[in-house]
Amino acid sequence: MATMIDSVLKQVVDREIKFVQLWFTDLLGSLKSIEIPSSELQHALEEGIGFDGSSIHGFARIDESDMLAIPDLSTFVVMPWDNVGRLICDVQLPGGAPYEGDPRYVLRRALDRAASSHGLEMVVGTELEYFYFSSNQQPTGVDVAGYFDLSPQDSASEIRRDTVTAIKDIGISVNAAHHEVAPSQQEIDLRHATALRSADALMTCRYAVKQIAIKNGVYASFMPKPLSNENGSGLHVHQSLITADGGNAFFDPDDTLHLSAIARKYLAGLLHYAPEIIGICAQWVNSFKRLVPGFEAPVYVTWASRNRSNMIRIPMYEAGKEGATRIEFRAPDPACNPYLAFAVMLHAGLDGMDQDMTLCDPVERDVYGMSSQERKGAGITMLPGSLNEAITAMEDSQLVRNALGDHIFDKFIENKRIEWDSYRAHVHEYELERYLPVL
Repeated sequence: MATMIDSVLKQVVDREIKFVQLWFTDLLGSLKSIEIPSSELQHALEEGIGFDGSSIHGFARIDESDMLAIPDLSTFVVMPWDNVGRLICDVQLPGGAPYEGDPRYVLRRALDRAASSHGLEMVVGTELEYFYFSSNQQPTGVDVAGYFDLSPQDSASEIRRDTVTAIKDIGISVNAAHHEVAPSQQEIDLRHATALRSADALMTCRYAVKQIAIKNGVYASFMPKPLSNENGSGLHVHQSLITADGGNAFFDPDDTLHLSAIARKYLAGLLHYAPEIIGICAQWVNSFKRLVPGFEAPVYVTWASRNRSNMIRIPMYEAGKEGATRIEFRAPDPACNPYLAFAVMLHAGLDGMDQDMTLCDPVERDVYGMSSQERKGAGITMLPGSLNEAITAMEDSQLVRNALGDHIFDKFIENKRIEWDSYRAHVHEYELERYLPVL
């Protein structure tokens, strides 16, 4: 520990860092930060920094508010756009026990379950989609490009390039970046890492995307569906389980899709629990404006190899790359809390393994092109169609309660019920345009 502390302190001195931010997340995945002068860093690294948890959404009541932000020394980076240090923190109670309302702790518990019961670790890679707009007041785009377009249509390419450079400078590996289907829509693909590191990277990447956008005079939004007649933004989560020696537990050379028995049971669990966990992976009213037919987002609880109309697909196997065998879950969106989302996905997959679930047949046809009778005959069900339906499905889920713990589960349900009630009581522009002239 002392050696790691000395290493962080040395970097601060060598790079003339004057301030360090201590990050953690609230219930909904919003970043929170305590900024300290570098002169106070050693104390923070050795003892943590106290804060009032009652002021953080979804955290403690006012009578149990004292908490500590404990820096994870392995997360220290210097953010290149303002030369400020950054450490991601775990939240603890004054006695040193982990705080049950800390989303990072929820993911740690899920990873502990995988390690203790199966000797496996979750590995995650993400495809992060988002939009650039001219401001945060109206969704006015900054280009008219489409999928994989180059300049001059993709006028945001320089901003995207600056963002990738900044992300790489703080140690996050990027596989690729490109323009997405909708005008002004972008995608950055983050290389796979252990689930905790991937969640940390995703939070950092979202922050970097917004900061670099501001410096370029535009606004970056992770709102799932900002434009009515265009595709929304997804967060495709590629996941697999690795063994203690680094082997891929999802790979089987003799299977037609190169999926092991473990992978098939994990996939069966993810399919089985998808309606219950979608309220965590797509947690906003607006999330379900994206999950509608016709906009390349999943609606039906199906899986297939390479078929992108399905909720889960199996990316194509490449000879000699057994470690890349994985499952791609396409339902989440980029505005979720990744710590909670990865945790419920992992618990769902582990339950599939523990209960020896049988995987249904893949659907290699275009699911959207099937008739309702064909889908019914094939046993194809739908994801919840609104936040209200998603929360109703989640309320009765023992898996989600076990995954999140009672505190976060109850607080999350309470928050989302308030959001839904507020939304359904609001008169929207659509209603005024459609009904006011005729009713």
